[in-house]
Amino acid sequence: MAETVALCKNHGVKIGAHPGLPDVQGFGRREMKLSPEEHTANVVYQVGALQGFLDREGVKLHHVKPHGSLYGMMVRDIDVARAVWAGVPKGTRVFGLAGTPMETAANEAGLEFHAEYFADVKYRADGTLIVDRKKKPWDMEDVKSHVSKQLKESRVVAITGEEVEMPVKDYPITICCHSDSPGCIDIVSATREVVGAYNRASGL
Repeated sequence: MAETVALCKNHGVKIGAHPGLPDVQGFGRREMKLSPEEHTANVVYQVGALQGFLDREGVKLHHVKPHGSLYGMMVRDIDVARAVWAGVPKGTRVFGLAGTPMETAANEAGLEFHAEYFADVKYRADGTLIVDRKKKPWDMEDVKSHVSKQLKESRVVAITGEEVEMPVKDYPITICCHSDSPGCIDIVSATREVVGAYNRASGL
């Protein structure tokens, strides 16, 4: 964490916390049943750890985005979403899937919600994410098409082939690219290319 924060500071990269379930062996990717109080304390603990390194370097926490199975639990369960967001410092941006309990609970908590698109994750017909731990490589033209449709139309082509509307409203948009996806650097570059073209065309 010390090295990552220092590198981000040196390169002007904004830093966010990515708290997950306390599943050390499974890297937060196995679902665990915690009480609301445990969910809140878990997030306070993890965000607080990062905050210590940020304070040391004199940089600010930019956002909080839940990780792995915790993210999926918050998409489905309003009580989990409320408990997790209760552990986030007031005034902090949070990233999540629009149109789900993540959004509802963030608004209830008075947190600045940013709607999230995904460059390297496929969607179901109900707009939820398909979690595939044995990730297959993406074709970069498919990545560009996938990201472009989300940006330009707020829609995505589901795994079933049908188009799904993404209820992002007027929220700020963030796009997730996973570092453990095969060809992750190429995915980030392709996403950046689409975003740059979109911003230029929009006069941003």
